[in-house]
This record gives sequence, structure tokens and C-alpha cells, in this order.
Amino acid sequence: MKAPGVKLMKQQKIKKVPQRKCVGCGEMKDKKSLLRIVRSPEGEISLDLTGKKSGRGAYVCRSRECIKKAVKEKRLERALEKPVTEEVYAKLLEDLPDGQ
Repeated sequence: MKAPGVKLMKQQKIKKVPQRKCVGCGEMKDKKSLLRIVRSPEGEISLDLTGKKSGRGAYVCRSRECIKKAVKEKRLERALEKPVTEEVYAKLLEDLPDGQ
């Protein structure tokens, strides 16, 4: 029985923020704070700034160090299931948003 004058509080749903793991440092972070690198169905590897390109994706922190570590330790190759050439690696670093 409810006490007089006590109203039931509506349970508010807490919105879950999607989490992804950086392939460089291995930390779990909010999806929006990470960059997505995608391998398209045609096999092209590129930076996905919108997060909506089709294909297999891997997430890295917005820092050159994490991308370098992901490539050096071949974590990016494992995540994308395709070898990453030096040309692709250079283009990824070149395409990073300014100030990163």
C-alpha cells in the first residue's frame, strides 16, 4: 500500500551511449569520440568521418599516435581483415581532421 501523498516517479530511461574499442590503445570510448576507418566492399581503405560508409570498420582515437600504433602492431590489418600499405597509412594521416 502506498503512503498517502506519495506519487510514483516515472522511471526515466537512461540513454546508452554506444561504446567502441580503439584498435590503437585498446581503450573503450564513446563511439562519437573515435574515428572510423573503413574497408569498403571494393577493398578500398579510407577514413569515415560520417560513420555511415558501408563496409568493415575499425575505430581509433583522434590522434596520430593511436593510428601509428594500430598500424605498427598490425592491429588495423587484423580489424579490417586486409593488409594496409604505406600509401594507405600516409593517406589516413593526411586525411586526419586538423589539430589531431
